[in-house]
Amino acid sequence: MKAILTLIFILFISISTHAQSEIEEGEINTLLMKVEINYNAEVIEDNSNEVVRVYKFKNSRIKKALAFATKMNNPKLA
Repeated sequence: MKAILTLIFILFISISTHAQSEIEEGEINTLLMKVEINYNAEVIEDNSNEVVRVYKFKNSRIKKALAFATKMNNPKLA
């Protein structure tokens, strides 16, 4: 009971002090500026014939082996 009354007292004091503080709001000055976008795309031609191998699936054999399913995994109608 003492803890509840202490909590209510602290909340009451904090709310009353917050309500008495005055916050001055200043004026906001806005500026309008024009924006120009200059986009210059540079095309780089590279005629090198290098072979690069990219493997999409790093561990495809392992993942396939671990993702096995048995006939007992199929749901059955009861």
